[in-house]
Amino acid sequence: MPFSITRNLGSVIAKKSRPAITIWNRLEGRPRAENFDRALRAEVRDALWMLTRQWQMGEFQGDDAGSPIDVRVHLETTKLQKYQAVLGPVEPFDDQIPLEAHVERMAVPIEQGGHEIALDLRLLLGRQWLKLIRTVSPAPLVAEQFIGRYPIHLPDPRDLDDASTCAHPEAWSSFTAVATRRMDGVKLLDHLASAANHAYDGIPALVGMEGQVDVVAERFVRWFRRVFHQPEGPGAWQKERLEYQFAVSAPYGEVEKVLVAEEYYQGHLDWYNFDVDPARSTLGDVDPAAVPPKPHTLSMLPTQATFNGMPNTRWWRFEDSRTNFGDIKPDTTDLAKLLLIEFGLVFANDWFVVPFTVPAATIAEIQGMAVTNVFGERTWVEAAGRGDDDDWQRWAMFLVSIRGKGHEPADRSLVLPPAARQVLEGRPLEQVMLGRDEMANMVWGIEQTIALPSGDPANGREAAEQTRVFYEADLERRLGAPPEPLPPAEGAKIRYKVMSSVPENWIPLIPVHVAGNNREVQLQRAAMLRIMEGDTAPTPDPVRPRTSLLRPGLEDTPQTGYLLHEEEVPRAGTVVSTSFQRTRWNAGRTFVWLGVRKQTGRGEGSSGLAFDYLADVPPPKD
Repeated sequence: MPFSITRNLGSVIAKKSRPAITIWNRLEGRPRAENFDRALRAEVRDALWMLTRQWQMGEFQGDDAGSPIDVRVHLETTKLQKYQAVLGPVEPFDDQIPLEAHVERMAVPIEQGGHEIALDLRLLLGRQWLKLIRTVSPAPLVAEQFIGRYPIHLPDPRDLDDASTCAHPEAWSSFTAVATRRMDGVKLLDHLASAANHAYDGIPALVGMEGQVDVVAERFVRWFRRVFHQPEGPGAWQKERLEYQFAVSAPYGEVEKVLVAEEYYQGHLDWYNFDVDPARSTLGDVDPAAVPPKPHTLSMLPTQATFNGMPNTRWWRFEDSRTNFGDIKPDTTDLAKLLLIEFGLVFANDWFVVPFTVPAATIAEIQGMAVTNVFGERTWVEAAGRGDDDDWQRWAMFLVSIRGKGHEPADRSLVLPPAARQVLEGRPLEQVMLGRDEMANMVWGIEQTIALPSGDPANGREAAEQTRVFYEADLERRLGAPPEPLPPAEGAKIRYKVMSSVPENWIPLIPVHVAGNNREVQLQRAAMLRIMEGDTAPTPDPVRPRTSLLRPGLEDTPQTGYLLHEEEVPRAGTVVSTSFQRTRWNAGRTFVWLGVRKQTGRGEGSSGLAFDYLADVPPPKD
């Protein structure tokens, strides 16, 4: 189209003699004054125009225009009343204890291989007892007699039985500094474990004060149980699967609702850790005094759900800038971000809150709710998660699943366990990395952190090297001279070796077949031999693990083996650690317990272990 200049443009526009297309790139108001009061009033000059625009945009055809003004909810609640660890008996559920502390608690190891460990704990208990006994008799002779009767063990550097202590200078110096000078409180606690024993046994300075001493001894035992939450029977730790397993139940009609937690190792218990077990109608015997589910009917005015950055219904108000939906840059595969944006910008004002306070250790199930909107319409609303539990199109939030493979009706109850809100976790006392070694066709339990007999954590590899140096020094002392390696044959350039060695903190787990099954394979704890140059012993000593995580069965009489399910060690490996946990519960009471955590490892590894191989002989030194 040829370009031409229009003359008398003003008269052409006024007469509209030439058709044209007008485009505005930006249309906005331009205030002529510094005062914005009138501009912010949003004055409406033509209300009919706004109604026609609503009709044009189809807003009058919406079926969600009625806001709820009255909600009546019918629900039932029942309390958890039974608890059972995986290998323990059924016991009453105690909601005065955080569920994590009750489930995770493990006995604090005070002996290992018949030797005294946990020096820090022994000194702590000893100081506490001497502090309590001063209220009965402040005489220094009483403390001296208790120290003499319950002394700290003095390790002998020349005794191989004390190698676990004397091989580490920091542990050996700690024991030497307090041996025969401080009291071992664990020994007194073990003495008081029998009802026939008394704290004044063997203490002549307390003759005539036996009644007062018994009262103090009861306080001492209660103090230990309060400070260190110890298990009274078989715990919930499943060593074959490296996880906690337990079950709880609550009255549910004429039977009970049994909830099981079979894969708990995260450190925080919540509704997602539980599954309903339909195969068990009760947990133990039915309690005739059990309180049946309690019905509730709530009637209230619903409140709209709000969050930071939520679009305001009043268009002239500015949203909170703490949540900027416009700054979210989702990729094409970020479906979760897209759903979040759609919820926040489109459906955010469609959600209302009907609050109901549920006590801890409670199972609540909503039967339904009657909603009345501003137009007087009443609607009966049922749970969105109803239907088949295995239906992949079923939508639900905060609901537990059904254990099993059948098509059972979905469970619509909400489980609120008495879980700790925040748990303080100490540094790991023990840490074991389980990794696969495909070249050696086995799994290694690498003790990365061990607990020294003094109670302090130490690097596992450094502790293993110190232990080997201690045994080599003992061998040199017995031989009277440093052992000399066997010289190679004259002119030989290679040497045949039966097998190579690995650090002593690498504990092998070899695959074995389960009896009666020719397909399933489990991992059995084995041991490497401590082979030293010049050692003439007919049978070398096996290297035993130093962590309690790899020592199940070694403290039993007689000793038993340890089997681990193969699927618990994937190709990425597994890291298991123990540490002290602390939390504050209701009424200000604190709980301290020893718990276990499990995490994913960092992949496979190679130990370099080889059998029947040839090694180069180094050239002779000049």
